[in-house]
Amino acid sequence: MTSDVAVPAPETAAANGHGDAHTTAGFGALTLGSIGVVYGDIGTSPLYAFREAVMAASGAEGVASPAAVLGVLSLILWALIIVVTLKYVVILLRADNNGEGGTLALMALAQRAVGTGGATIVLLGIISGALFYGDAVITPALSVLSAIEGMKDVTLRFEPYIVPLTVIILVCLFAVQSRGTARVAAFFGPVMCVWFAVLAVAAIHPIIQQPQVLFALNPFYAVSFMLHHGIIGFVTLGAVFLAVTGAEALYADLGHFGKRPIQTAWLFIVLPSLALNYLGQGALVLGDPGAIESPFFQLFPQGWIRGGMVVLATAATVIASQAVITGAYSLTRQAIQLGLLPRFEIRHTSEAHSGQIFIPRINQLLLVAVVLLVLLFRSSSALASAYGISVTGTMVVTAMMGFVVIWKGWKWKPLTAAALIAPFLFLDLTFLTANLLKVFDGGWVPLALGALMIILMYTWRRGSRLLFEKSRKLEFPLADLVAMLEKRPPQRVPGTAVFLTSDPLSAPTALMHSLKHYKVLHEKNVILTIETAQTPRIDPSERVKLEQISPTFSKVTLKFGFMESPNVPKALAIARKLGWQFDIMSTSFFLSRRALKPAAHSGMPRWQDRLFISLSRSANDATDYFQIPSGRVVEVGTQVAI
Repeated sequence: MTSDVAVPAPETAAANGHGDAHTTAGFGALTLGSIGVVYGDIGTSPLYAFREAVMAASGAEGVASPAAVLGVLSLILWALIIVVTLKYVVILLRADNNGEGGTLALMALAQRAVGTGGATIVLLGIISGALFYGDAVITPALSVLSAIEGMKDVTLRFEPYIVPLTVIILVCLFAVQSRGTARVAAFFGPVMCVWFAVLAVAAIHPIIQQPQVLFALNPFYAVSFMLHHGIIGFVTLGAVFLAVTGAEALYADLGHFGKRPIQTAWLFIVLPSLALNYLGQGALVLGDPGAIESPFFQLFPQGWIRGGMVVLATAATVIASQAVITGAYSLTRQAIQLGLLPRFEIRHTSEAHSGQIFIPRINQLLLVAVVLLVLLFRSSSALASAYGISVTGTMVVTAMMGFVVIWKGWKWKPLTAAALIAPFLFLDLTFLTANLLKVFDGGWVPLALGALMIILMYTWRRGSRLLFEKSRKLEFPLADLVAMLEKRPPQRVPGTAVFLTSDPLSAPTALMHSLKHYKVLHEKNVILTIETAQTPRIDPSERVKLEQISPTFSKVTLKFGFMESPNVPKALAIARKLGWQFDIMSTSFFLSRRALKPAAHSGMPRWQDRLFISLSRSANDATDYFQIPSGRVVEVGTQVAI
């Protein structure tokens, strides 16, 4: 597949407010939806973030001083204000790629702004995309496990059942993915609204009891804590970061809800509720230091209220997990379209919303990885150490690409762009360094997952390039072949032949083999190329480009956005309006299926050659991926050494 850079300038997209213009749903409905989907991850952080941060601040003594509690609280509150509110809600939501957000959308935007020589941008995109998969594995495991652990606060008899019950819930969650999220999503918004309301209300009484907790709103306490606690302060910072995990989802889900609903939900509902709850937990621990064992659930009275809260927390964590799982599907589709992963089977679960998809292979891999994590770590405290590294890594990369977009895309002066982004980048790098201290306590898990995904993406991209270059050297120029065939045509047969190729300048391998074996040519022949644009979606009027190159040969280029699933028959129907008499029942599609084998002198190490070949074998059939009727397809096999 090739990329196309003939798209509107990035500043135009932002200026035109694409982040809001792509949907017709009401503002209230979108705001409610964003509360359910966008804020599930960050909304469940109070279950474990404050507890882990205060326990880290306690050091060897095991009991945190009131000054340490206020310091940790202040760090959490100001992290929410600086990292989430300023960096994501105020700045990055403006950097939309035709209404779409997320790490790969930002990569495409930065690539477009830089123009040629954007290899570093692609590498940054690969790293942040790979780290997101680490997040997609850890979030469901940590969130659901921390909610189910609340059963211990109801009665200790439940303790042996925590891990088995967590595994059962996760298996059920992944099992229902194939049915689509539309029906379940209708409940997400209301459930999360109840969740945030309960978070806020439960905190009011402890705050009234310990009003001195409000001193934490003063950033002086955060600075003082870091200055006086040395290495313990740094370790604590890694745990404080747990409070802002989920901020990337804000940006990634921009295309689903638009900029203003996401901003409104954060500023008026989510941020106040989270801030109140953290203050409430802090007040509880100031009054009773022993409450740090489970400060969240101890905000609620013992008995049926606390039991009901465990049920609500479980529902909220399932919703948080759902958002990350669907994010992994969307990221995979973008990666496939941008040439970073092989073609996987993509199923659409909604006729109305093209963004609602299900990828069976990704679902299976995520389920296995998530269940293994739960069985390996067995508690949310142990898993919390593994969390954070992948998210901080993604945030660092996002800040770097954001700088490129602001400088090159928005045409800011480099010093002005640096002055805006540098404080956020410094903070992200500080959080990343603090989280790297947890590598041997479980932090190696997301790093290993991320490294594996980086190797897979880099190998697929590099191997595809080498294969394209080698194939091009072996192929015959299309213009020369057409001239020869028009001068001395072989036997003609009725109908239309469509030859798929990634290089429209060279004669398709399937055409050459067809002539060699059958020695016949159809009455009409179409050289079909499918391009992926660096925009999320393409307007139907720009979908098809038709070019007549001889009386019996024509070139058709179909263009799809990197968030669209290519549907060739539907796109070719548009070509009728351009004058091409297309009848699917009298058309044969010719595809070349390449069998790869390692060459003696390859551009990659032998292990990478073998990895690329096994990835290409695992790729979904082009017929299915492009949604071509299998009864109209003729496949021609060729062997290529790479």
